[in-house]
Amino acid sequence: MTTETLEASPLDANAFQTKKRLKLHAHVMQTQDENGMQYLEVDNPLCTARIALQGAHVMAWQPKFLTQPVLWLSSNARYVKGRSIRGGVPICWPWFGAHPTDSTFCPHGFARVIPWRVIDVDATPTGATRIMLEMVDTPEAKRQLSYPYTLVATITVGRRLRVDLATTNQADHPFVISEAFHTYLNISDIANVKITGLQDCVYSDKMLKYERHVEHNPLTFDGEFDRVFINHSSDCTVHDKGFNRLIHVSKSGSDTTVVWSPGAEKSAQMADMGAPDEWRKMVCVETTNAMDNMVVINPGRTHVISAEYAVETL
Repeated sequence: MTTETLEASPLDANAFQTKKRLKLHAHVMQTQDENGMQYLEVDNPLCTARIALQGAHVMAWQPKFLTQPVLWLSSNARYVKGRSIRGGVPICWPWFGAHPTDSTFCPHGFARVIPWRVIDVDATPTGATRIMLEMVDTPEAKRQLSYPYTLVATITVGRRLRVDLATTNQADHPFVISEAFHTYLNISDIANVKITGLQDCVYSDKMLKYERHVEHNPLTFDGEFDRVFINHSSDCTVHDKGFNRLIHVSKSGSDTTVVWSPGAEKSAQMADMGAPDEWRKMVCVETTNAMDNMVVINPGRTHVISAEYAVETL
């Protein structure tokens, strides 16, 4: 994928129509590719990162003390308006999975395929870069969710990555959402990892027609894996002996955790998953509210779901 650099005044919503370069901040540049997709490129003293403005989608994040990216991004990812990008941190909102009543609506919600606009960029006292994005109220968004709301993502990139998603109900009645950060973590090989922090938790197993069981052990993988851990608000850790590191996933405002690995057969059916064995280099640990843990938001109230990712080398 090739990109061109754009130039205009900060936070100018019409910049791409008028100029060729857009610098938002000392450490943030806005770019555009040949398909018209727009990105924020972050290079600060602590890390590099890339965010697609379609979906407020964190595509890449790598602290400068690491030699390997923390997020996985498919080599066959699609960079097309209205289509999701395979990898990074897709935002699933206002539903997780298929729409409950209308199969024509976007799976995992429309937030990940709708444009977002920059509302603020600044630096934190630690040297991280904080970017605030608001979802644009497009006709497609209104078609799929008619009542009024605002949706703001705050993305902080430094030695840690933090994503906060704030949903404000501007209607005169309560509404219900499900949501997730569908995070793809970059690993050495699926056979090399285990995940701790989910022991003694009830899960619904998609591979067993959503049967419910209790997890007693750290998670390991030998094929397709798709489990929804219910009433789980604790941290998880991905232990990767191949990369000699731990990835810690902490969260708030979330009571569900989903862990997914597609396996070879399912991966082969997905055109945007990359080379035949590329699936082995990722595992999804998803900060979620779904199933029993969907969220009711009352009029005038704001709900925030947050996830933070930190890496420890061994």
